[in-house]
Amino acid sequence: MSWEIWFTLAIVASVLITLATTPAPTEVVLLGAMIVLSITGIISPSQALSGFSSPGVMTIAALYVVIAGLRDTGAIAWFSHLVFGRPKSLLSAQAKLMGAGGLLSTVINNTPVVAMFIPIAQEWSARYGLSISRLLLPMNNVIVLAGLCTLIGTSTNLAVYGLLIQSRPDAVIGLFDLAWVGVPLTLAGFAYALLFSRRLLPDRQGPMEQLENAREYAFQVRIHASGPLVGKTIAEVGLRNLKSAYVLEIERETRLMTFVGPDEVLRAEDRLTCVGVVDAVKDLRRMPGLSIAEEAYTLNLAHAQRQLIEIVLSATSPLINRTVRESNFRELYGAGIISISREGSRIPGKVGDIVFRPGDTLLVEAGSNFVDKHKYSRDFLLVSALQDSAPPDFRRAPLSLAILILMIVFATLEWVPLFEASFIAAGLMVATRCVTMQSATRSIEYHIVAGIAASFALGVALMESGAAGMIGAGMFHFAQGDPWIALVLLFVVTSIVTQVITNNAAGVLMLPIALTIADHAGVSYMPFVIGVMVAASCGFSTPIGYQTNLMVYGPGGYRFMDFVRFGVPLNIIATVVALVIVPRVWPF
Repeated sequence: MSWEIWFTLAIVASVLITLATTPAPTEVVLLGAMIVLSITGIISPSQALSGFSSPGVMTIAALYVVIAGLRDTGAIAWFSHLVFGRPKSLLSAQAKLMGAGGLLSTVINNTPVVAMFIPIAQEWSARYGLSISRLLLPMNNVIVLAGLCTLIGTSTNLAVYGLLIQSRPDAVIGLFDLAWVGVPLTLAGFAYALLFSRRLLPDRQGPMEQLENAREYAFQVRIHASGPLVGKTIAEVGLRNLKSAYVLEIERETRLMTFVGPDEVLRAEDRLTCVGVVDAVKDLRRMPGLSIAEEAYTLNLAHAQRQLIEIVLSATSPLINRTVRESNFRELYGAGIISISREGSRIPGKVGDIVFRPGDTLLVEAGSNFVDKHKYSRDFLLVSALQDSAPPDFRRAPLSLAILILMIVFATLEWVPLFEASFIAAGLMVATRCVTMQSATRSIEYHIVAGIAASFALGVALMESGAAGMIGAGMFHFAQGDPWIALVLLFVVTSIVTQVITNNAAGVLMLPIALTIADHAGVSYMPFVIGVMVAASCGFSTPIGYQTNLMVYGPGGYRFMDFVRFGVPLNIIATVVALVIVPRVWPF
């Protein structure tokens, strides 16, 4: 046995141990392993970098830009409000995300489906105080399982089928043949997530005590006369359950309502006074049919050019001891004041009547050049811009949704490969000004893309070193020609392999072994082929087991052991269900 095999297995084990026992970033560990494998000659430099030229990885990067266009136009907020409605509980939110995501994943590659649904889950988490860590991983797992219902639901199925046709030209798998095993697996995963996610997944939502120590502002929001919020109650539109703000009072024509209950019905042109932290302003302005009241002024700026900025007044500022109205702040600095916080608390009364004091924190809206222009001004002690605070341009929401739908249709009907379709869609988002170039560049999660790309090196090393061949030979001898034992071993080994290398690589790697086992046993190769397809997609137990795992890893605030705790039981369930169904539908 060559040293390359042992060295590669040691690197794979080191990666898993490091990710499981240290807080080191996933992409750093994977990039380090890639470099070591390349330096030692296990794989060539071109093989080490193969992930960075992979169409699948680059597709993920393009999809981040597409999603940014949907976010910046408010299309995601509009879609979730119109189609999904308001989730009444965590269980309801999980069911809606998993149900809709799973349905789409049967005909669309699961990567763009996960990318599309992540912002919806994030919005629900921010607006209704739901645990993001209990939304994303269950959603991701069910979407992956639903991709097994059709031949085009996941790239793994297509990769394995393509290699099968080369080896067995007479092989035929229909578009919906896999539904016999995919549907039961999806239903089992759906039930498992609803029953056990709250027990097995921690609540990593930001603790409420952090909000209590944050700066508190009071600000007004206006209900649009033609918007979807008119005629609905405070509770129905989600203003009751905001984790970062609450409705203090409502100004309706000449009447001031100081006690606002959850059943209060909103009317056109109502002005609601809300109290909360700065993130509440970002959350509220993304709700269709509602706008921050102080946005009525004209800044002569496009939506994408606006941003929220916090500034702290210095003792030498000319604004001190003057009211907001007297100061002509808008004309003097080219910014509009939304709210003012003093000693971490809101200041009651109208903004225009507040008298400036040293140390006051102002929440203002201004152009992108405000920070560079005033960060060294003696008028302010601190000037800090807030990320992703531009107001959505709802006028372009239908256009961004149309671009997304066209991308999905063209890719599903195979008129254009998903790789090209995603880049065309990203380019159209920028060209039609649904997203600015700056926002598009900033929206790409480079660390996630790098982690996915670097993980390819592990799969290549296992194949090039001979470690994969050694595993396959040992498995065949252990089965002793029994097709049932061989199928069980093949499924288990493929499930283990896919936890440490990409799902596509695991499928392509294990298919030749599956065909060899079938030939030696003198039985049909179809149950082994289907077993490889299913097992290669069941990478639930590690963040690198499936490319969408890494996509939810950061936004969900997960740790390595969260995947182990929640994924291992699901892997066991999937193994049992598949091994019961596959030999019956595709007999030996």
